[in-house]
Amino acid sequence: MMGGGGGGGGGQMQQIQEEIEQIRQEQEVVEEEIESLRTEQTEIDEAIEAIETLESGATVQVPLGGDAYLRAEVQDIDEVIVSLGGGYAAERGEDGAIDSLETKQDTIDDRIEDLQSEISELEAEAEQMEQQAQQMQQQQMQQMMQQQQEQEQDSE
Repeated sequence: MMGGGGGGGGGQMQQIQEEIEQIRQEQEVVEEEIESLRTEQTEIDEAIEAIETLESGATVQVPLGGDAYLRAEVQDIDEVIVSLGGGYAAERGEDGAIDSLETKQDTIDDRIEDLQSEISELEAEAEQMEQQAQQMQQQQMQQMMQQQQEQEQDSE
């Protein structure tokens, strides 16, 4: 950057750049949240598929955590325990369990939509700021050009 003229233009530019940077970071956080919601959806899909394909008497692997599993026999596929959130769970029949899981999917879909529109808003905001920064740069260039012309005229 050249010193002198304009006064404070550079500081304002830096402020805009920092704000753009902040918006970009917010975007990343929101994108990560969408990513983890999609993972949750995949897990729900797998659960629905399992409920649909398993039968009473089928052998399944039960995760114990830490990548350790036990083989267990499904006693009754009509007793699926579904988390309702907030630490509560309910026992549901096969269809009821699938309904509950599908409702959860819809809730997640809505959340993802909200987050995506949030990203769009952040995008628009960042674009506006970038345009503002470009305009300021152009103005500074014009001022510098004018100053140079004036200096040339003075020295004649």
